[in-house]
Amino acid sequence: MPLPKISTPTYELDLPSTGQTIQYRPFLVREEKLLVLALESENMKEISSAIKTVIKNCILSKGVKIESLPTFDIEYLFLNIRGKSVGEEIEVNVICPDDEDITVPVTISVDEIQVVKNKKHTNKIQVDDSIMMEMKYPSLDQFIKNNFDFSGSNLIDQSFDLVASCIDKVYQGDEVWSCADVTQKELMEFLDQFNTQQFQQIETFFETMPKLSHTVKIKNPKSGIESEVVLEGLANFFA
Repeated sequence: MPLPKISTPTYELDLPSTGQTIQYRPFLVREEKLLVLALESENMKEISSAIKTVIKNCILSKGVKIESLPTFDIEYLFLNIRGKSVGEEIEVNVICPDDEDITVPVTISVDEIQVVKNKKHTNKIQVDDSIMMEMKYPSLDQFIKNNFDFSGSNLIDQSFDLVASCIDKVYQGDEVWSCADVTQKELMEFLDQFNTQQFQQIETFFETMPKLSHTVKIKNPKSGIESEVVLEGLANFFA
């Protein structure tokens, strides 16, 4: 007689970008092993494949294309899947801002970590009087690279690659260019024409885009000074 099947609980959450309610389950032992082995390998191809597999397996709602979800949706999903899988409290070592040396352990409930939206955020960038760009959010692959890249690759090259990958359309008068039809070289040459002020608008897009955020209060055990520290982005919650 075969061994009994173990039932797996299901949960719901609302995607921050659309409010769509989706169902998901925790990852199982086989998926946890897959993640651990991939992370230990420090191989980006293996890590990318493992994370995609785990997230796809754990989302139970039909029709959810994770490759098309904004980065902050992916971060929120991954955080909650992990929380339901290995524990709904995360211990984070936070650096005391008054001396930037001593760290203090802080326990955070996953439920308290939310995606914060900036009212000033826009995905439309007016480059000059005639040219406007429409931006899109970083992809799942970029999310993985940002949070799990161990290669130590050039940060400047990474930032330009990120910007280029997030330009969705370029408008000039009645003409529209879809960047899916434009080569990487053409995008880089386009970006090289920007002046500092124009490029700052792109930086603002990334700085103000929705992100995981939580404020913690800590006390430096050496100086006794109390501070508030804002943790942003998935990587900060596993520091």
